Amino acid sequence: MNHPAEQRIAPAAIRKTIEVQAPRERAFDVFARRMGEWWHKDHSLAKDTRQVDVVIEPRAGGRWYEKGEDGSEQDWGKVLAWDPPHRLMLAWQLTREFEYDPDFETTVEVTFEDRGPMTIVRFEHRDLERMGEGAVETFESMDGGWAMLLGLFKAEAERA
Repeated sequence: MNHPAEQRIAPAAIRKTIEVQAPRERAFDVFARRMGEWWHKDHSLAKDTRQVDVVIEPRAGGRWYEKGEDGSEQDWGKVLAWDPPHRLMLAWQLTREFEYDPDFETTVEVTFEDRGPMTIVRFEHRDLERMGEGAVETFESMDGGWAMLLGLFKAEAERA
């Protein structure tokens, strides 16, 4: 039996479900192909330049990265599954300090369910226990961040 002081509480996955007043194809397109149009520019790895785009290459194995105004590119992760307009799965390869690490990976999965004139978007960011010490605090911060970003996505998809 584990001693209570030795037990660790792993953070749950971040899960969000939103209704988007847009067809599934448009919702997927805005999320996956036009992320740079809705992503908050302050959520950036760029140090000496302004973020101008966020790119998800449209294939399994593709890159997920941001582009800076100066032409620089900062990797965020990679595409694990590309199944338009149903599902997108990404490897988030940013550490707790929001630094890219090719050997680190948590999983972001987004599904798009057709409901007539609207789409149900289910978002999950899991494997957060891989963040190590401070993972629970990171979860709390990222939970609010993803809620804000998904609100921006919804607004853009409904405007498009």
